[in-house]
Amino acid sequence: MEKFTTLTGVGAALKLINIDTDMIIPKQFLKTIKRTGLGKSLFFEMRFDDDGNEIETFILNQPAWREAKILITGENFGCGSSREHAPWALLDFGIRCVIAESFADIFYNNCFKNGILPIKLPKEDIEKLMDDADRGSNATITIDLESQVITGPDGGSISFEIDSFRKHCLLNALDDIGLTMQRKEKIDGFEANQRISEPWLYS
Repeated sequence: MEKFTTLTGVGAALKLINIDTDMIIPKQFLKTIKRTGLGKSLFFEMRFDDDGNEIETFILNQPAWREAKILITGENFGCGSSREHAPWALLDFGIRCVIAESFADIFYNNCFKNGILPIKLPKEDIEKLMDDADRGSNATITIDLESQVITGPDGGSISFEIDSFRKHCLLNALDDIGLTMQRKEKIDGFEANQRISEPWLYS
């Protein structure tokens, strides 16, 4: 997992609500257990027609937003079935931050475990950021996780809240495995003692 400290990039405004995980990454792409290669199938049914051609009107197919790193959207993002492939697809496409009015709980938690920062903001702040994003590739947005501030292309700023533990994990690139490995010495010590007291477990 890559550290998340400060992110500067283009924001893409996806002006929809209730975007579910099947819209993010359709079920036919869930056969893989690899975290890479899913970006090309992100929002597949909105990005491509039945013949596999790009739908020009979809935001991420338009030249100004093809390299978007930030997605700005409406309420209840990531609802539907629980699939970790959804944040995998976003991350593989290059999106490191999703800003929405609200998120489905499982998707929200999965974002943190995969190095994506999900930010909840009120509707008026979302609308302001969408206006900024609509200006295209010259209007970059900066997200500073340490100070918990979003800075728009005109210098205006918006503060956001985040759980302190999740913030710590993103800043230090700690997923569940990373958190466990911080206790490696204690784990090794326990196993060493157990090998003496209960050697049959290791035979």
